[in-house]
Amino acid sequence: MACCGNCFCCQCCCREGETRTPEELTILGEIRDEEDEILPRKDYEKARKYEAIRWMMMFAIGVTVGLVGLFVDFFVHLFTKIKFTVVGDSVEKCSDKGCLPLSLLELLAFNMTFIFIASVLVLIEPVAAGSGIPEIKSYLNGVKIPGIVRLRTFLCKAAGVLFSVAGGLFVGKEGPMIHSGAIVGAGLPQFESITFKRIKFDFPYFRSDRDKRDFVSAGAAAGVAAAFGAPIGGMLFSLEEGSSFWNQALTWKVLFCSMSATFTLNFFRSGINFSKWGSFQLPGLLNFGEFKCPDGDTNCHLWTAVDLAFFVLMGVVGGLLGALFNCMNRKLAKYRIRHIHPKAKFIRVLESLLVSMVTTVVIFAASILLGECRDLSSPTTHNTTLSGSEDINSTIRRFFCTNKTYNDMATLFFNPQEAAIHQLFHQDGTFSPMTLSVFFLLYFLLACWTYGVSVPSGLFVPSLLCGAAFGRLVSNILKVKLGMDIYSGTFALIGAAAFLGGVVRMTISLTVILIESTNEITYGLPIMITLMVAKWTGDFFNKGIYDIHIQLRGVPLLEWETEIEMDKLTASDIMEPNLTYVYPHTRVQSLVSILRTTVYHAFPVVTENRQNEQDFMKGNILVSNNIHFKKSSVMSRAGEQRRRCQSMKSYPSSELRNVCDEQNAAVEPAEEGEDLLQQMLERRYAPYPNLYPDQSPSEEWTMEERFRPLTFHGLILRSQLVNLLIRGVCYAENQSSATQPRLSYAEMTEDYPRYPDIHDLDLTLLNPRMIVDVTPYMNSCPYTVSPNTRISQVFNLFRTMGLRHLPVVNAVGEIVGIITRHNLTQEFLVAKLRQHYITI
Repeated sequence: MACCGNCFCCQCCCREGETRTPEELTILGEIRDEEDEILPRKDYEKARKYEAIRWMMMFAIGVTVGLVGLFVDFFVHLFTKIKFTVVGDSVEKCSDKGCLPLSLLELLAFNMTFIFIASVLVLIEPVAAGSGIPEIKSYLNGVKIPGIVRLRTFLCKAAGVLFSVAGGLFVGKEGPMIHSGAIVGAGLPQFESITFKRIKFDFPYFRSDRDKRDFVSAGAAAGVAAAFGAPIGGMLFSLEEGSSFWNQALTWKVLFCSMSATFTLNFFRSGINFSKWGSFQLPGLLNFGEFKCPDGDTNCHLWTAVDLAFFVLMGVVGGLLGALFNCMNRKLAKYRIRHIHPKAKFIRVLESLLVSMVTTVVIFAASILLGECRDLSSPTTHNTTLSGSEDINSTIRRFFCTNKTYNDMATLFFNPQEAAIHQLFHQDGTFSPMTLSVFFLLYFLLACWTYGVSVPSGLFVPSLLCGAAFGRLVSNILKVKLGMDIYSGTFALIGAAAFLGGVVRMTISLTVILIESTNEITYGLPIMITLMVAKWTGDFFNKGIYDIHIQLRGVPLLEWETEIEMDKLTASDIMEPNLTYVYPHTRVQSLVSILRTTVYHAFPVVTENRQNEQDFMKGNILVSNNIHFKKSSVMSRAGEQRRRCQSMKSYPSSELRNVCDEQNAAVEPAEEGEDLLQQMLERRYAPYPNLYPDQSPSEEWTMEERFRPLTFHGLILRSQLVNLLIRGVCYAENQSSATQPRLSYAEMTEDYPRYPDIHDLDLTLLNPRMIVDVTPYMNSCPYTVSPNTRISQVFNLFRTMGLRHLPVVNAVGEIVGIITRHNLTQEFLVAKLRQHYITI
């Protein structure tokens, strides 16, 4: 009865009572009916339904991200307005009474309270610190960072950024919006939460890593779109900075998601701020406003061809300043990693409070002591609308100045950062060169110090504001010293683009984001030229700020392509030859040992290649390469076996302990200096050792046993092996593999994305002598490469197809190594190339 589901030849074997060896039960010998397949075939009848649900999820993600942006913007605006209203009134009253220290204490109380709350939220979920862009970039590149897309991270991030921005730190809310959008994209289509166990619905769709990465890409793009009102820029951001692979169908879906986020936020903000529901007047959290010349001024031009030369020079200076910013921040980050992070967690809170206190004192002192009273004789007559219903002149500060003048330093420091950017872009009143220089220097240093503290923080707005001050300073010099008739707002915008481009080193997406934020297509050429020059200049010294922080975390990020000289290497030069493998039919005790003593995420499924034994002994060049590859793995395999034996000692089965003890029997070592291959050739006629499924590579094996060719049949994941063990999918030694229970695809992916761990397995419920047939569940046709494949081909295949493991298989189908992400990182390739030159 156990053979009814098998083919005709299997039925004959079963009737005759013959016992098949495990090698005969490989995938090459199994012929299965379509109805017995584990992985589902594509059901074209349900394809339209599946696609419709995917579009609905994209729309839901966009709407949710827009509502999150509305929530963040509303409370940041509320808290900031309360703080500046109270402190501003106090300063106005105390300017005559001489109680300015009381105003400073009020400002310190507001800021440090807000920052304390933000720091505590980061203690709850440390991954919520920073902007989150390096982590999301790593995730979309194919590297999973624990906790990066959890609901708890989202709550701490969204709530923490409110208090970080309202607390007066030089941070922005746009970067955390990107992270928040990515979390929404990862969690919403799953309909379940790890943080809150009760949130779990039976939703059978999108149960794969590829689907999840697609939704995270869409969520990150929606975050950019909500932050800047730039849906196209958001889509390009996910393409340029995030995903390691992209498909044409995803482009349209991501753009639709970004549009949904933009117009959701625009609809509600326009209705709340202007009481005109459906007017769509505020597209993003940060809107640069409309750049145009005053009415009636025919000699005014936003920019001319002559200005392009100055824009190029500003791009060079912006790249240099960005490189200096990144270098200083890198040193600060390394100092934090070495001296602050290893200490108690409250030390991080104290650092955040220290940064807040210093920033508050600098803002207050600079506004009171260093500001100049500037004339406001020519009020702004165009583009006076800010993000809300306020007029741009309503945000000027008159601290210690008469009614017809304003304090230019206080106008920049005692306002939300978005209002300060609007002042630099559109205020017709002048800012003194000294004020702009001091503001730029203080903002540069404090923003560099702030980025990296344990609070949710973004870098876009501080970089834009710092660069806008630099651009406005250049325009003042050109106007006063050279007497040029230029539009100051354009130079402020180009300065902002130059500095931001020098810091983050983005080109395509940042160009489109700035164009969409200004709503002026004529700025496309100068912005693009400035960003390209800033990137080239900065890249001469160091990497972008996000890549630096990714490198400090040790994340194996893959670049877009390899250098040309890397083609001097082949797959055999970079692969990992020390393989940990399983057999198509393996005993439970061996699987448990492998899973408990290794951390690999996938294992090759192999059998010994007895048919090629003669070629193997004759030293065939293809197989001799295989011998060469495996020679270096002898000691490591022996060490691996020792680790497995230690693990099996704790297995609750005396039989398993006896097996381990038998493997530790002493064997006389070979004579020192004797050629290994010569020993194998001398023993070519010796009978091939019988290998049972419970045996693993042992240090007691002969050289022939160690270097036996391994025929490659497929890959199986760690999560699949653990799932099979937990569900008891195995069969007895005296039975056929047909008696093994079968799991459907839905059952195999039921626990996605949190599969059980091997340590969750109750070993007392398992019979270690049972055998697991892994062939129905393995990937029998993964991507493979030849040992002689060039690195550029290996890299392109690995990156574009989103692989995690790439087996290296020779011409006779024998696996000789495996390539993972670590083997393709720039540092690893450079080390191997250096080793290659030394060998030559």
